[in-house]
Amino acid sequence: MKKYKTAKESRTSITELMQPSHSNFGGKVHGGYILSLMDQIAFACASKHSQSYCVTASVNRVDFLNPVEVGDLIILKASINYTGRTSMVVGVRVESENIITGQKKHCNSSYFTMVAKDEKGKNIAVPGLLIKDEQGMRRFARSKERKLSALRRDTKYDTKNFKMNECLAYLNGENVKMDLD
Repeated sequence: MKKYKTAKESRTSITELMQPSHSNFGGKVHGGYILSLMDQIAFACASKHSQSYCVTASVNRVDFLNPVEVGDLIILKASINYTGRTSMVVGVRVESENIITGQKKHCNSSYFTMVAKDEKGKNIAVPGLLIKDEQGMRRFARSKERKLSALRRDTKYDTKNFKMNECLAYLNGENVKMDLD
């Protein structure tokens, strides 16, 4: 296995026709179905990069920007944005395309943290990311910042570190009523 791989080596895409069986009660494609496809392509991309079985450790923010219509093609693109020792951040972009007009819409983007596993379920090392351009560097740095930001947030609100007095001022003006004993 290579010590470093480019994002291009594991880039993955899939296209699928959205059918009535994929729709929600509003007649649009169900967001849960789209999330399932996103998880599948993140798995494929991470497995291709690591040459191993991978599991989803977390999903960072999924904003549904535009609805997907039944009859549209949905195009999912995945790329490795960041590599740690045993984990990878896979960027996933979802677009829909109207097959009649050819109009494309960006539906959502998200970041999946995937962890490589061996046949016994133990975490294993992954190849590092070989960055070849400014966009690759930006994606790697952004993923690292997102990881550090999540760690700071989780630590700040951990039971041991939480300071209620600091939080009270922060919640001023929010749609909440405090009735604390």
